[in-house]
Amino acid sequence: MSDITLKEKLNNLPTKPGCYLFTDKTEKIIYIGKAKILRNRVRSYFQESRPQDSKTRRLQSKIVDVDVIVTDSEMEALILEMNLVKEYKPRYNINLKDDKSFPYIRVTKERFPRIFPTRRVIQDGSKYFGPYTDVASMRTLLKSVNRIFSVRSCNYDLTEEAVGKKKYKICLDYHIKKCDGPCEGLVDEAEYTEMIGQVINFINGKNNTVVVSLRERMGILSTRLQFEQAARVRDQIKFIEEFQYRQKIVSVETKDRDILAVAMEGAMACGIIFKVRDGKILGMQHFFLNGVEEEPYGTVVSAFLKQVYLKSDFIPEEIYLPIEISEADSIESWLSEKRGKRTRLSTPQKGQKAKLVKMAQKNAQLHLDELKLQKLKTKDSVHHNVKSLQRDLRLKRPPRRIECFDISNIQGTDPVASMVVFINGRPKKSDYRKFKIRSKQTPDDFAMMAEAIRRRYSGSLAAKTDLPDLILVDGGKGQLSSALNVLIELEMAEQPIAALAKRLDEVYVPGSSAPQNIPRASSGLKILQQIRDEAHRFAITYHRTLRSKRTVQSELDVIPGIGKSKRNALIKYFGAVKHIREAAIDEIELVSGINSQLARSIWNHFHIVQKKEGDAEN
Repeated sequence: MSDITLKEKLNNLPTKPGCYLFTDKTEKIIYIGKAKILRNRVRSYFQESRPQDSKTRRLQSKIVDVDVIVTDSEMEALILEMNLVKEYKPRYNINLKDDKSFPYIRVTKERFPRIFPTRRVIQDGSKYFGPYTDVASMRTLLKSVNRIFSVRSCNYDLTEEAVGKKKYKICLDYHIKKCDGPCEGLVDEAEYTEMIGQVINFINGKNNTVVVSLRERMGILSTRLQFEQAARVRDQIKFIEEFQYRQKIVSVETKDRDILAVAMEGAMACGIIFKVRDGKILGMQHFFLNGVEEEPYGTVVSAFLKQVYLKSDFIPEEIYLPIEISEADSIESWLSEKRGKRTRLSTPQKGQKAKLVKMAQKNAQLHLDELKLQKLKTKDSVHHNVKSLQRDLRLKRPPRRIECFDISNIQGTDPVASMVVFINGRPKKSDYRKFKIRSKQTPDDFAMMAEAIRRRYSGSLAAKTDLPDLILVDGGKGQLSSALNVLIELEMAEQPIAALAKRLDEVYVPGSSAPQNIPRASSGLKILQQIRDEAHRFAITYHRTLRSKRTVQSELDVIPGIGKSKRNALIKYFGAVKHIREAAIDEIELVSGINSQLARSIWNHFHIVQKKEGDAEN
């Protein structure tokens, strides 16, 4: 926080439009809002006489500082607010749940663009369509695109120079008429670009526009007596019409419309969009929203509308909403400016249009009910493997959280321990831990296991995380005994624990000298094996990292004049000792801090000193 107090800032707020950003004591942005008059809006949060809901009171209690960004107009403030909310995702704002897992269709910005699905949006001038919450419909759409249009599938860099020099050769796609051969210049760039425009119209559901364009082209080709090419265009038209027949007709009008609806219940909300193009429902997208508790329905609809179209490349002519919103005028102005033509927001009250909104509302509620059911099942259900393990080990409760420990070392050097965590039969990697063993530098697995157990279940680490329903140690009766002694020492004698021996996958539990009689085909044993193997992998990876680091450091440290900073600079530049060994003197000199004399010493070490040492050993 700056030297200026919050009270002083409130007294000096501007009376202009803009955005305000509230931060907490950790300087984290917790809420972003916009205002027509910043002074009035921000000060209203701190007027005790003004009634506030519990969510706003919680927000007020967290505010430590406020920053403002002044804009020239209310619409600029609206756009800035949306971009800031998208970037920072503050806790008290309404946010679309992370949609990074949803795919987009990408049309690349190249001389001969490619079209393919992606989950990464790169700001390089490419066009993106989506996100597609229904992956199957996206794949069907792409399959239709590849069937109708001759879009190249290769990833060649088809620069003018490369095509002119015949750097690339046509592939099978050309011979089966799935590509027109831009790699060898067999199709004109302007003609290919025109086709990509038709593909974009097709993706956006503008099928009638595409058909009209193709009919004109077919007529031109026919008059030129190019009957084979005309037949291909005829087939394209046929495929598009077949695609259209599968779409539901909801209007005789050909306007582009989106129909939005939102269903809310408690802290959960689902927003849905029906895309109507040329009178047909092109598709549907649904998104879940965070931060909606105690928010008015109109505020949630407004937030959903803004966030959806912030990332959309296509803006329709009309957008139907289930309720009138206070920001309608500024949002309409923003969408119209983005589209380049007028876009209207409307709230149909009767007739076919109102029925469409009601249908969208029912679908939003259906998706919200599915989310509630999914959350309930996730919360209450126990994986069948976990139930099986509970039965096999005769545990009092299902082992939902299992923590497994493994030791890795070579003759006592670089000893490490790993702990992996499985929740309801699935790994939770954010809870994994690794320990560099301190107490022993001899191959004493029992003592190392004891140290790892003690460090996990005592001190700050124990306070930060939940106790497991079952502890699993990799090993036999010795490792189990060492771990159990530590648990008794920590007054955790009732904690369920088991050991899984490597040799025969025998399971040992306290109070029994013989292994448990668990069938080899038991799903409970299989999940123990899976967890044990994951702990072993995690431990081995950490051990190899430490050993490699020690080897690299020790080999460079023996060279006179090489300290920590120069060693790190060499490794950063070359990546590995192997590459340093292979480098010439003048290349070594390129490393920051390495002069010509030291570069020669390094080269001599690897090519003269080590060679002499090798000859002496022989």
